[in-house]
Amino acid sequence: MRGDGGQAGNGVRLSDEQRLDWLRLIRSDHVGPHTFHALLARFGSARAALEALPGLARRGGATGAARICTRETAAAELKAARANGIAFIALGEPGYPPRLRMTDDPPPLLAVRGNIDVLTRPAVAIVGARNASAAGAKLAMRFARDLGSAGYVVVSGLARGIDAAAHRASLAAGTIAVLAGGHDRVYPPEHTGLLDAIIEHGAAISEMPLTWEPRAHDFPRRNRLVSGLAVGVVVVEAARRSGSLITARLAGEQGREVFAVPGSPLDPRADGTNGLIKQGAIPATEAADVIAVLEPILGRSFGPPAHEVAAEPAGPAPAPGDDERSRVLALLGPAPATIDDIVRLSQATPACVRTILLELEIAGRLERHGGSLVSLV
Repeated sequence: MRGDGGQAGNGVRLSDEQRLDWLRLIRSDHVGPHTFHALLARFGSARAALEALPGLARRGGATGAARICTRETAAAELKAARANGIAFIALGEPGYPPRLRMTDDPPPLLAVRGNIDVLTRPAVAIVGARNASAAGAKLAMRFARDLGSAGYVVVSGLARGIDAAAHRASLAAGTIAVLAGGHDRVYPPEHTGLLDAIIEHGAAISEMPLTWEPRAHDFPRRNRLVSGLAVGVVVVEAARRSGSLITARLAGEQGREVFAVPGSPLDPRADGTNGLIKQGAIPATEAADVIAVLEPILGRSFGPPAHEVAAEPAGPAPAPGDDERSRVLALLGPAPATIDDIVRLSQATPACVRTILLELEIAGRLERHGGSLVSLV
């Protein structure tokens, strides 16, 4: 195999060397999922992309050498993962969650511990307040138990409150815990025992390095995986500024169904869910409400996957000239701008603009936002 994959979902398996190169690339500085896929599409393989990183960073104006994950570091992580029963599943391989594959910028590699088979079953996410009320936790457990009995896998984020209640009620049927940190840094720490119970029949997944300590900005990143794995997301309780509302927003952007359990206007933990209903979320008071909406969707064809892994390079694109770089840079600033506007106003080709943006990103000078928006750091 000369490339690193082929069409996502076509049963491709990476060789050990390719998996090592993929891990090195995604663990290198300034390479997130979007950049990884852009590099693979441009250079055709992770190894070729790794070789190109220094030149890209230099042309993007990096002030110092970007850290490229070494072969030894990646090999050590793979060895530690195997020792702990953790498998790295690559985008395009059997076992990679099919709905997550259809999202924008899916993780190139998922570190999975437990029963990999649950990742390919229809899933519903249940999320909500960490400081859940007794009634809210009871409702979450009822939803989870009934959805599990109906054949759905329950997905959540292993957080305190609603997440933990949903996981506990669906242990026997199979549940997926999405970790904000690495597998060796379970958060919150008191849920280590719960996680051990989850992996008996279900699974835990993470896109982060094994020893990664979760930080505040890692939780929204985790939330996109929670919603991306699922056909629909049920929000049981959520305050006005709850992280569960981020999950609901991401679910809407990913084309998932969003359900909200209505609550008393007197309870602050119902402000978020009641607000979601006003914005168009589907009210749900029992699992049957969710199943009635999702069954017709599951019977529908979803068409080809939204994301593909390039098997071969598309061919070397012409290197942007200094004039084109100057025009693109002049259009960028701290305020986010759309890539379409940059292409139109710079009068450069889309391929040229993508190359310049990729160089800036590898140099650590570009930030990507939702909706194809970019800004200078």
